Amino acid sequence: MSEPVAASRSLGEILALASAVAWAVAVILFRISGRKVHPVGLNLAKTTLALIIMVPTLLVLGEPLFPAVPASTVGLLLLSGLLGIAVSDTLFFYALNRLGASLTAIVDCFYSPFVIGLSFLLLGERLTLVQLAGAALVVSAVLTLSKEGKAEKLDRRDLVLGVIYGILAMFFVAFGIVMVKPILGGVSIFWATLVRLVGGSVALAVLVPFLRNRRAILAPLADRANWPALVLAAFFGSYLSLVLWMGGMKYAKASVAAVLNQLNTIFIVIIAAIFLKERLTGWKILAVVLALFGAYLASMPF
Repeated sequence: MSEPVAASRSLGEILALASAVAWAVAVILFRISGRKVHPVGLNLAKTTLALIIMVPTLLVLGEPLFPAVPASTVGLLLLSGLLGIAVSDTLFFYALNRLGASLTAIVDCFYSPFVIGLSFLLLGERLTLVQLAGAALVVSAVLTLSKEGKAEKLDRRDLVLGVIYGILAMFFVAFGIVMVKPILGGVSIFWATLVRLVGGSVALAVLVPFLRNRRAILAPLADRANWPALVLAAFFGSYLSLVLWMGGMKYAKASVAAVLNQLNTIFIVIIAAIFLKERLTGWKILAVVLALFGAYLASMPF
């Protein structure tokens, strides 16, 4: 392996790990914001804020807002933002509200198996028995949440819906990134992130006026008391972690980046226990171990 290639892969791995840390911090802040702000409103606000930050970032870096790229590339990135931000993040916030930060983090481990499975279907990458075994471990980890739900006295409806929302969120975010993986090498990470944010924010802005509860969705955003945590969450979750995540996917192998991203599960569980006072039980620890080991196996190089 040549030194430039090795250096770029090392950079990708560093970016992927840094993304996991940034996302873990953001999840805790989203959990705090989500207690008062509706998931759709929270997603619209954080995506719009990240978009506002991203535009001057490109200008400072001297990168063009409208580079000469094929229309198909722009279209794919916009669709990726619609699926991976507008749809996925809204579902994620619904899951977060019902399960709490640490249990949602365990469900998030479906991300790695979905990336591998979709890479097989869309990119022609082959699957191994080890990877399939890893996916099975992730499923078993999520099944242990039924025990944890009883321990934390979660309503069964909240537990089931939370898991469903979380799994769907991971499917759409995985689909959104795998579909653009082939084109990331030819575009700026910052510009690609900007276009994805545009796709997500426009989709949400178009959706909200048609929702019956739009007033309830938007009202909490007018309360200044809700903005400190929301602004910080938007910076860490929709700006910093998103740029780092895209960078990791661009420079590192998808399988390696995916498992490093998945380390956010450990960070979230620890931070949630410290700052949100979420209980660190035996079942939860078992679920984290199973999920992370499963994600590692699912993301092993082919």
